[in-house]
Amino acid sequence: MIYLDNAATTRVCPEAAQAALEVMTRDFGNPSSRYALGRAAAERLAAGRAVVARALGCQAEEVVFTSCGTEGDNWAIRAALELGKRKGKHIVTTAIEHAAVLEPLRALSAQGYEVTYLRPDRSGRISPAQVQGALRPDTVLVSMMLVNNELGTLLPVREAAEAVQRSGCPALVHTDAVQGFLKVPFTPEGLGVDLLTLSGHKVGAPKGVGALYVRTGRKLPPLLLGGGQEGGLRSGTEATAQIAALAAACQAWLDRREEHTAHMTALKQFFLESLQAALPQAVVVSAGDAPHICAVSLPGYPSEMLVRELSDRDIFVSAGSACRRGKPSYVFAATGRPKWELLGTLRVSFSPENTREEAAALVSALQEIARGRVSQASRPRRVQTPTQP
Repeated sequence: MIYLDNAATTRVCPEAAQAALEVMTRDFGNPSSRYALGRAAAERLAAGRAVVARALGCQAEEVVFTSCGTEGDNWAIRAALELGKRKGKHIVTTAIEHAAVLEPLRALSAQGYEVTYLRPDRSGRISPAQVQGALRPDTVLVSMMLVNNELGTLLPVREAAEAVQRSGCPALVHTDAVQGFLKVPFTPEGLGVDLLTLSGHKVGAPKGVGALYVRTGRKLPPLLLGGGQEGGLRSGTEATAQIAALAAACQAWLDRREEHTAHMTALKQFFLESLQAALPQAVVVSAGDAPHICAVSLPGYPSEMLVRELSDRDIFVSAGSACRRGKPSYVFAATGRPKWELLGTLRVSFSPENTREEAAALVSALQEIARGRVSQASRPRRVQTPTQP
């Protein structure tokens, strides 16, 4: 198996799996219990929070654990609007955000909020000038992802936060850093953001755990009421096994961060160069600024067919997170590239475990497909014309 869809999810790393197993079978106490087993669980929870905070570059008390990136995005958006409800109803975001941001904003539009969507250029980039031009005295939220999950481009989050400060508008700044966490260097303070979302399963932790950074001094309304866990912001017994696994995955990545970054950067460059040498008709839709994501197109070959053909060869890539029923991803479409190019677009995303041999195998498979060596299941069926009476 050759897995090259690491922007979708990653294999759980051994350190994370071991940490989760230990908590599920040995340190399984409820962190709110006052006896020894509960206190041990509470200590492990605190240690895990400290590791995640160190990976983020923030204070441990600024980290609130969540179940996933989608929860973090939804919570951040609604909390920011609650805090700014007396100041305005204008939101600035981009047309290439994850659905976890766009769908809540679509729902809020129906409730009377006005949303400005910044559109990227052909390379998938948003300019700081676009952000500056969109801000208004009644802007209460700017939500901009750090790394686009389909193009791999970096968005100007720091510049957006600086523009908010210059403008004097009351907006809070939120960034979905799910694809950037541990892949590109940043700290929340360096970005100037108030709220930041991350997800564990993008960095070798299991699904079902994430975190929301809440800048010191920002008093968010609680997401869940109950026993007062997570500083009273998100009640409910903490997912201690998943949190321990997230901390272990973060530590494993931190221990080899420079090596991982250099490896993925070189691997992506090797893939793009090999692809263009083997298939001159291939188009690099985005080489990506982040080390692990790029988008390429094989014009004339629909993405769904390419994904299926590659899957038949035990090679796994995606056609973009929102591609379905033959329609191009809204992220790719937002770049304004021609439809014939977009219909053949693939997202390829690497992990530190991927190899040059795997990247070369993907190129060879695409060569085979381009030469007409497709499986019987992917061949278009002939439609017989009914005989006229």
